[in-house]
Amino acid sequence: MKTLERPSDNGHTAGRVETIVLDIKKWPKRPWRAIAAAVLIVAIIVTGVLIFRARSAGSVAYTTTPIAQQDLVQTVSATGTVNPQNTIDVGTQVSGTVSEVDVDYNSKVKRGQVLARLDPTTLQAQLDSAKASLAQSQAQAEAAQNTATGAAIGIDTADASATAAAATARAAQATALSSEQAIASADSGVTKAQSALQVAQLTVTRDNGLLAQGYVAQATVDNDKSNLVAAQSAVQAAQTAAQQARSQSAASAAQAQASIAQTASQNDAIAAAHVQAAGSSDTAQASSAAIGIQEANVSQAQTNLANSVIKSPVDGTVIARDVSVGTTVAASLQTPTLFAIAQDLSKMEVDLAVGEPDIGSVKNGETVDFTVLAFPNRTFHGVVSQVRKNPVITSNVVTYTTVVLVGNNDQALLPGMTANATIDVQKAANAFVVPLSALSFQPAFSGTHRRAAGSTGTKPANAGNAPSANGASPWGSTTGSASAAIVAGSQGHVFVQRNGKLVRVPVSITLVSGTQAAVAPAGDATLAAGDQVVTGGGAAAPARAQHTQSAGNPLTGGNSGGSAMRGIH
Repeated sequence: MKTLERPSDNGHTAGRVETIVLDIKKWPKRPWRAIAAAVLIVAIIVTGVLIFRARSAGSVAYTTTPIAQQDLVQTVSATGTVNPQNTIDVGTQVSGTVSEVDVDYNSKVKRGQVLARLDPTTLQAQLDSAKASLAQSQAQAEAAQNTATGAAIGIDTADASATAAAATARAAQATALSSEQAIASADSGVTKAQSALQVAQLTVTRDNGLLAQGYVAQATVDNDKSNLVAAQSAVQAAQTAAQQARSQSAASAAQAQASIAQTASQNDAIAAAHVQAAGSSDTAQASSAAIGIQEANVSQAQTNLANSVIKSPVDGTVIARDVSVGTTVAASLQTPTLFAIAQDLSKMEVDLAVGEPDIGSVKNGETVDFTVLAFPNRTFHGVVSQVRKNPVITSNVVTYTTVVLVGNNDQALLPGMTANATIDVQKAANAFVVPLSALSFQPAFSGTHRRAAGSTGTKPANAGNAPSANGASPWGSTTGSASAAIVAGSQGHVFVQRNGKLVRVPVSITLVSGTQAAVAPAGDATLAAGDQVVTGGGAAAPARAQHTQSAGNPLTGGNSGGSAMRGIH
């Protein structure tokens, strides 16, 4: 006897089961009856299977996941290089051959410590030459100063001579003026003597006539003649005095002219002395300037000689040494680098190359986590210190250097290490976090939604799951997150399983990071941690796609399995 089970009308073995019992031993012995019975049995089985599949084709399954309430951090990924915060390139300002190297890689140095020395022979010769030129310039300046001093004395002498000549000229002019006055006085005396002579002549002539007539005595006539002779002598004396006065006046005038000429000559001598003094002064100033130039040359030569000793400008660690004994360095065009000194290896920085799409989110003070290849299992932490505005363009890709300060007390980080970093650019604290797929999920509507056996799917909240009069979705409009960009600040919705039904909950998206988003219920809607939010499924599917096992087979006796798409818990 064989017992076969046919699935019930609802497509599940858990419901009513129709049992067909066939007693093979009681089959008629005629062959056509056996064949007819077998055909009937096969028809019943095929019919049951077709009914089961038809019923199963209308079932719907959903994939769900619980809402988490946690912190969500938006990050920006970038790579960069670990470097000391302050690296000093030590070079040389003078050219020469390295004659001594006193430090090596990893050497700890102090400020002022000698790192290397250049051969000082050439620099010492330049210093000696500069000192000799300085001594020569000093001697020339001293001679020029003496000449200038002599010129000044000459000016004083010329001034004295000019003063004396001027005084002599004034005296000569005064004498000439007195002589002219003496000439006038002498001429007046001549005129007076001539008048007296004429009176004496008239008196003699008159008295001679009177004497002849006997009116006067002979003595009177003789006296008159004596007066006439005296008058004649007086006229001659006056004329002589006048002539002497004119001669003296001419001599005084000549002397005055000579004094004036001498004064002019002395003035010319003064001018010449001034010119000579000015020339001597200019020569002395030029010599003094030459001394300043030569002193500067000596100072420069001394500085160059001192610079042949290369010293550390800071306390730190030598991380690069680019010279050895015998290396020739030339500082004519640019300063060659001899050593690189990291000032403090306990304070490092990571220079990250942040891409153009992400740089707008990076701000000073944001936290950074990064790893290096040397310590793949260790995460280092830093803080953004600077976002440099200078773009770096490589193969048409624009990046911006972001400086991250990192503590390195154990000095595990070494210069040049490659860092793979994530920058925490934004954080939503204690927020409802859902997958992005929950915001883009849209349930399919075919008029009838039923929960698949053993699945986490639910049916819509509207009673009877029947379409509206105009054939719209029972959840109303489902446009939004599926068609709009899922970005912070936008609006969307999620579907939540509540009491065996799907509930559409409008939400505001506060932060998007990777495949997750932080949301907040919008309006009067509510959300709670642990709510089952739908992330996929919801479309009608064949029975084989909806169950892990086929429906109960009357021939195999197997049971129907659970849904292949389950909620993620």
